[in-house]
Amino acid sequence: MTPVVMDTRDAIETAHTALEGGYYVYAVVQPAPNRVPAGLTGVHGGPVLLVGIETVAAAVGRIPLDRSPGRRAELMAHSKVVDALAECGAVVPIQFGSVMADEEGILEQLLVPNEEFFLALLDELAGRAQYNLKASYLEDVVLAEVIAEDGEIRQLREYTRTLADDEGHGERLRLGQLVAHALEHKREFDAAVLLRAITPYVAAQAPRTSHGVDHLLDVAFLVNDEVRAAFEEQLEGLAEAVHERIRLRLVGPLAPYDFVGGE
Repeated sequence: MTPVVMDTRDAIETAHTALEGGYYVYAVVQPAPNRVPAGLTGVHGGPVLLVGIETVAAAVGRIPLDRSPGRRAELMAHSKVVDALAECGAVVPIQFGSVMADEEGILEQLLVPNEEFFLALLDELAGRAQYNLKASYLEDVVLAEVIAEDGEIRQLREYTRTLADDEGHGERLRLGQLVAHALEHKREFDAAVLLRAITPYVAAQAPRTSHGVDHLLDVAFLVNDEVRAAFEEQLEGLAEAVHERIRLRLVGPLAPYDFVGGE
């Protein structure tokens, strides 16, 4: 099968001559004129090209095959390319570090067998962007709330403070368990309040993994372009309303990394 390469022939010939190797795959898009921003470069500083068929194409760059990408600089380059592509239209990000040997492999293993999947997903993601929200407690404030709200925690805390470091193991264990339970209950309540205020503005949401005493919420939102301004304004209002006990950090718009599904 002969691939259709949607870029200038000079750019392709330059990429092949300058660097022998395989293809680093950034994302899948629908091919169109000027679909790749002019001058966009990625891993190892190589130009970003499109290789594909008439309906879907892979955004790729030539790289050597003697070392798999894995450094932070390469991850940043990957994200830069995918986010730049997302600014110009719908994009399906491909997992960081994905490398294919040749153009035939891109077609026969990635694009052709998954054409309908990619087309449906690109249609679903069109006109939408991802935002990541992380909500964190101000630790001293929330721990003070837990102590004030629970008499047993308060009494155990006062008692264990009078003990030597090697005393009261059972009481300290009990105190830790009570605090952890109280924090989880508080986290569930506060997270639900935040989400109720946000979800009317989003098309979809996906939880993200986060830990720590101060952790409250870590979630990705898929937001339609026409409500981005209202969504961001709502988050600004929430941040102001809860700033004495909760810190909100919003990142976006981004490519829809958490909403592509599959492998």
